[in-house]
Amino acid sequence: MRWVEIPGAEPTRVYLHGLGASSTPYYAAAVAHPALAGHRSLMVDMLGFGISDRPQDAAYTLQMHADVLARALEQAHVSGADVVAHSMGGTVAVTLAARHPRLVRRLVLVDAPLDPVPELPTAKRPGSSGIGVYHTEDEFLDGGWDETLEFVGPQWAATMRLAGPQALYRSAMNLLRGTEPTTRESLEKLPIPRTFLYPAADGPRFDADRLAGAGVDVVAVPDCGHNIMVDNVRSFALSVQAALRD
Repeated sequence: MRWVEIPGAEPTRVYLHGLGASSTPYYAAAVAHPALAGHRSLMVDMLGFGISDRPQDAAYTLQMHADVLARALEQAHVSGADVVAHSMGGTVAVTLAARHPRLVRRLVLVDAPLDPVPELPTAKRPGSSGIGVYHTEDEFLDGGWDETLEFVGPQWAATMRLAGPQALYRSAMNLLRGTEPTTRESLEKLPIPRTFLYPAADGPRFDADRLAGAGVDVVAVPDCGHNIMVDNVRSFALSVQAALRD
């Protein structure tokens, strides 16, 4: 695993990307914003994505991603980090905090999926998530990879093309299947400060009361879509600053 590291004050802040992404292109502007600058910051690419290695024989489950990330953070002498994690990275971050609690002291989820998909779609075309969902991995590798890169558009494809095809497919399938307990159940049980950022344009979240009842701060960020840190750098940086304020 590889990352871009910016030196600064502790506690370390760890930034995780979403499916088919890479952390530095998505977070660099926000990390450099005055509201977030000054802390030691690691913009980490999960195994299979970005500038990290892409082994074809890895399982790419959420648990595997979390455990490999834990080992990387230990080698980087990170403990008690503030973890800011987008989309699929948020599910990995929750799994990391549940399995390796000494590594995470606070958690900021950025529009992360919390629930599995009960029935996996089987259409041989890219789904609404932008990732091709095929009957088998071989079918995805045979034609779905190219079709998916075309479907998602140039911005997402710019980082998705760096992913290993096996890593992308298996991570997507495992994200849809979820974990046991679910990401939501694990998040609700974590005994650390947690914040959930989501686009205000989506309207009120259906689960806002449930999250708040579990002690999760729910924050709507204006003028953005799913990629909050890219669409509205200032509001994202200020929201993260507020979430991580001592």
